[in-house]
Amino acid sequence: MEVSRLERENLWAPWRINYVQGLDKKCDCFICHDLENPQDDGKNLVLWRTEKSIVILNRFPYNNGHLLIAPARHIGELEKAGDDELLDMFKLIRASQKALSLAIKPHGFNVGMNFGRCSGAGLPEHFHIHVVPRWDGDTNFMNVCSNTDIISQSLIELLELLKQVSKEHNLPGL
Repeated sequence: MEVSRLERENLWAPWRINYVQGLDKKCDCFICHDLENPQDDGKNLVLWRTEKSIVILNRFPYNNGHLLIAPARHIGELEKAGDDELLDMFKLIRASQKALSLAIKPHGFNVGMNFGRCSGAGLPEHFHIHVVPRWDGDTNFMNVCSNTDIISQSLIELLELLKQVSKEHNLPGL
């Protein structure tokens, strides 16, 4: 079966259709919602929170372990973030990579941000950093043959594992 150029050059994540279909709907900021409801951290997939930031498992991951790190303040532009907020988030990137390395042993990471809807920002009003674990060969035959990616672990199971690793290794306080 020959793979078209379109299929070779695009990231396929068909489970994200629920997210995409909801883009036109007016919705509240899920990050601010999660910040306001610490009693629901487990249900909301919150891994860590600091005075300045929050770390959440992505509900629509591109790969197992995909985390979102956001400032506690509802801001959409990087230039509006204070140095203390940026430092806190970068420390959380480091702690996230450590926790994910201990828990699920990825071979590498993609870390990035999207600003504006056209660049892929699903929540342009509240900027956040993506931490995506990667493995050699994680673009495998499934997405080549059937445009399907495989997330090998439930989000709740992964959240519990990351919390356990965090406790054992005093994370995010590196």
